[in-house]
Amino acid sequence: MAIKIPKWIFLLALIIRAAPVLAAFNLGIGLDDMHQYDMLGRSLVSGNGYRWYSEPDLDLIRPYITVDLTNVEYDPRGIEAAFRAPMYPIFLSAIYFFGRLAHRFFFARLAQAALNAMLAPMAYVLARRIDPGRERTARIAALIVALYPILALYPLALATENLFFVLALGTVLLILRGAQGNRTTVDGQPAPGLGEWEKPGVRWFILAGAVLGLGILTRSVLAFFLPFAMFWIWKFARSLRGAALFAAAAAAVVFPWALRNSILAGRPAFVEISLGYNLYMGYHPQSSGTFQFGISTDLLSIFNDMDRDTIGTQKAAAFIRDDPGRIPELIVRKAGYFFGLERRAIQYFYSSNFFGYLSPPVLLALAMVILMPFVFLVPSAAFGAAAAPRTDAKILAALFLAAYITPHLLILAEERFHMTLIPFLAVFAAAAIVRRREIFESLRAPNGWRRWALPAAVTILLLFNWGYELWADRAHLSVLLAPGGNESYFPY
Repeated sequence: MAIKIPKWIFLLALIIRAAPVLAAFNLGIGLDDMHQYDMLGRSLVSGNGYRWYSEPDLDLIRPYITVDLTNVEYDPRGIEAAFRAPMYPIFLSAIYFFGRLAHRFFFARLAQAALNAMLAPMAYVLARRIDPGRERTARIAALIVALYPILALYPLALATENLFFVLALGTVLLILRGAQGNRTTVDGQPAPGLGEWEKPGVRWFILAGAVLGLGILTRSVLAFFLPFAMFWIWKFARSLRGAALFAAAAAAVVFPWALRNSILAGRPAFVEISLGYNLYMGYHPQSSGTFQFGISTDLLSIFNDMDRDTIGTQKAAAFIRDDPGRIPELIVRKAGYFFGLERRAIQYFYSSNFFGYLSPPVLLALAMVILMPFVFLVPSAAFGAAAAPRTDAKILAALFLAAYITPHLLILAEERFHMTLIPFLAVFAAAAIVRRREIFESLRAPNGWRRWALPAAVTILLLFNWGYELWADRAHLSVLLAPGGNESYFPY
């Protein structure tokens, strides 16, 4: 059964995202990641291949970091790169090609606004699969995604997430589309109002695998979802052939780039040769499990990606051997960072005088607008996940969440990484809103609390995590709220 998406959903999301892009027509870029993606995009469109740090770009960074080119065959066109996954720079190069590099940031942001706006109707479709027969759930989920502040501002950044969000969610939706030959079930019974669907569409599983491959080429962490998705296709779509073709399509998309990196590295390599760098940051003795500016620069002077990866891996292994008892604490800390408040970027840009001075009441009001949606969203999603019917789509969403969250807890975590989950959380939060009376009535029933014990525990842990986060960072926050806080220049 085809799902008709209300036309206003995409339009509303697009208007909200396009407005800041239009207002920031001449806005430049400010973070190292953005400069690196821009370098790679420019190199591709100029015909120099996947290279970064050409001579003009190298001169720009020499005042800030020591440049060690002793282990690199330096070409004035730049160094062949394998540190960054290729799909987002390829996306930028396509925008740059048609824009001929003039106002390239504006056109990239405009394209990203359109991509990001697609998440709202996609959340609508996901909600119809997870909570069938509940139109209000789908509309509220789409509205949450359309209005979500940080998500709406993401197109301003030259960041992989702008492409990754759509590819990750698109993979899940295409898998569900391919499985429509078996009726979605609610506690083992046919879902109301959906009727009989066509036989499982193997072609949709192939397309889903290809989109997953593109997602892996954007951020390789998505590769962890592959076995979970294969299991779901085999178990719930009852299509072993579909699972095999899904994996084959993903492998076919990823393999050429992995082969290129392996040849470049002289050893087996995957999509991006950056695991050692991330492990180094995640397990450094002075690391708390997240990105920290000082530690992040330790290996940056090594311009040979393979050497940086090897050294980072060796040092991380030594850190773990020296203090293995610290690992459980780091995992807990990483979980806290992953589900942390969405304040890092806004705090960095305000302290860098990006907005000018804001009085404490205005700054606090802005912080509430930015931070409170996530504070309401995650606890609501926890209750909504418990309240929503047990559909096959709900199980697939749970598998995606597990596959996406787990590697971040083992490697490195930041609050921006949870942004990929916002459409999923929005669906479950919408289910809680629609079923709020059912939840409250169940809580009043004898022993009714047992059903909601886990969501309540999750909520308590989250509130503690956020409270501790603000308390631990109280010194920085007091500086930001004081006169001149806009010129405190905190590192990212």
